[in-house]
Amino acid sequence: MAHAPQHHVSQIRIPATYMRGGTSKGVFFRLQDLPDAAQIPGEARDKLLMRVIGSPDPYQKQIDGMGGATSSTSKTVILSKSTQPDHDVDYLFGQVAIDKAFVDWSGNCGNLSAAVGPFAISNGLVDPVRIPQDGVATVRIWQANIRKTIIAEVPMTGGAVQETGDFELDGVTFPAAEIPVAFMDPADGEGEMFPTGNLVDDLEVPGVGTLKATLINAGIPTIFINAEAIGYTGNELQDAINGNPDALAMFERIRAHGAVRMGLIRHADEAASRQHTPKVAFVAKPVDYIASSGKAVKAADVDLLVRALSMGKLHHAMMGTAAVAIGTAAAVPGTLVNLAAGGGDRTSVHFGHPSGTLRVGAEATQVNGDWTVTKAIMSRSARVLMEGWVRVPGDTFPVG
Repeated sequence: MAHAPQHHVSQIRIPATYMRGGTSKGVFFRLQDLPDAAQIPGEARDKLLMRVIGSPDPYQKQIDGMGGATSSTSKTVILSKSTQPDHDVDYLFGQVAIDKAFVDWSGNCGNLSAAVGPFAISNGLVDPVRIPQDGVATVRIWQANIRKTIIAEVPMTGGAVQETGDFELDGVTFPAAEIPVAFMDPADGEGEMFPTGNLVDDLEVPGVGTLKATLINAGIPTIFINAEAIGYTGNELQDAINGNPDALAMFERIRAHGAVRMGLIRHADEAASRQHTPKVAFVAKPVDYIASSGKAVKAADVDLLVRALSMGKLHHAMMGTAAVAIGTAAAVPGTLVNLAAGGGDRTSVHFGHPSGTLRVGAEATQVNGDWTVTKAIMSRSARVLMEGWVRVPGDTFPVG
């Protein structure tokens, strides 16, 4: 008996570039290359990006997609010529959840910010008159998620982006060309760098207790607490926390209640659908430790230790946006970050994270009692890993 031929859906292919930026990597698209239905925000776009990355995946491996099953590698970027005056490129970042079906558009990825300039130059999104044959191309990036300006200094050699070099970044195995990235006016909103109006708050967390916390909107909304208040020393590596469900649940409770205090959500229950922001981090005075690579980090070589969680897990290094928050908070005397670094006035801070150390600069000034920060600067690197097309089944998203 003959069987009717099985209907099958063919795959569609979409131009894409797989890039590392800082200690993250993600799939980069030009807006104009996306299918029409995905060129506007909404369900079609989210479903496409989830399928590209391989989410939602109950196995939490993202085997059937481009993601690497960590918050640092479950990332997507959409770039287009800028709609804003005096900017070159619009940068939209989507953090794809691993085991849940959603894309979080609520914040920026600071690490991938370093890859935006190189991609924009190489893909015709920057006016050629702004690109020198040799030297440094200054790319003015409009970060569309948070409506902020980022300035990237991209090295050029022979008319092409220079990707190789001797700049070393802890958390990245191989050296590359240095790309200084400046996050302009990194605080959110008007005079709301500290949304509660306090440099340090008493944050009540049911089941945990009342914790001293610095709640800051800079780079990305971040909740800073002292390591010792929750039984840590600040020199922990990923395994110490990520293998402990009770610890992860505690951090999520702190994050949820901090988010309410920051005015980001109305009720702690809403935090589950807002995983990318805010971040929660803990700080400590320097102690010696061995980084995840086996490299020794000496207490004398850093100002403080910071560990941060992203998408519910301890990050392997430091999110770039959280580094902006660290640098900004360190520049304001009296915050928990500033106190852990020894207090006083400072324009840069060198902190230890699980993969090693990172320096970030920020300058803070007080105007009419409110703290403002004009910019935070740090060096990253970026590299194209692969380019071509990604493929997704043709029925991945609704058309029309």
